[in-house]
Amino acid sequence: MSDALTEKVDKPALTSRVQPEASQIRQLFDRIAPQYDQMNQDMSLGLHRVWKQMAVRWSGASAGMTCLDVCCGSGDLALLLARQVGPTGQVTGTDFAVEQLAIASERSPHLQPRLGWVDADALNLPFADGSYEAATMAYGLRNLTDISQGLSELCRVLKPGATVAILDFHKPTNPLVVQFQQWYLDVVVVPAAERLGLSEEYAYISPSVDRFPLGPQQVDLALAAGFGRAVHYPIAGGMMGVLVATRT
Repeated sequence: MSDALTEKVDKPALTSRVQPEASQIRQLFDRIAPQYDQMNQDMSLGLHRVWKQMAVRWSGASAGMTCLDVCCGSGDLALLLARQVGPTGQVTGTDFAVEQLAIASERSPHLQPRLGWVDADALNLPFADGSYEAATMAYGLRNLTDISQGLSELCRVLKPGATVAILDFHKPTNPLVVQFQQWYLDVVVVPAAERLGLSEEYAYISPSVDRFPLGPQQVDLALAAGFGRAVHYPIAGGMMGVLVATRT
């Protein structure tokens, strides 16, 4: 592994309210790759699988389609898409954290013939215009250094009429749910990270949620990026959300 991937990330930048640089985010996700799946399971109490299945359904992916999963991480959503499109479909998973891609490429060997894994930047996808019939993204949009550019790229690579479903954390507007979310981060997420020796790495979540645009703002950004229709669905009491945007 190169020095660029193994050098220590500047922790103050990751835990501040200032957007970290892309290289810092890539290093973070490369470093946590071996524990990433377990952390997702612990952090969500297993519910992340339900939320990801909702994203697949809202993307409109179906048998025989060519689909894209951006910021695919260790491959959860891409694998769900591969099951959805069946043996006649094809799924491309992209991420710029190569350690995550390495893990994704070894999961569910029987599905790998339907999958392709590409080391790519979500802000500059290496695909032609109108290449995909459906797309997904989970916990990636919030970490992009330019959310508008990321949405523009997703719109560009989708065929007319195709839909992307983007799952991510969401900052609730209900004060009681805001308190619960902070309790959840402090009592569930932090201890889970500590058990795996990743407390500093996962300290970035709370400030990243604070920076993330609210649902109505995400809809406005998607429309400005070129999507013809967009709607944001709050889930899990508003602590999570799915942005569903269609290119017309």
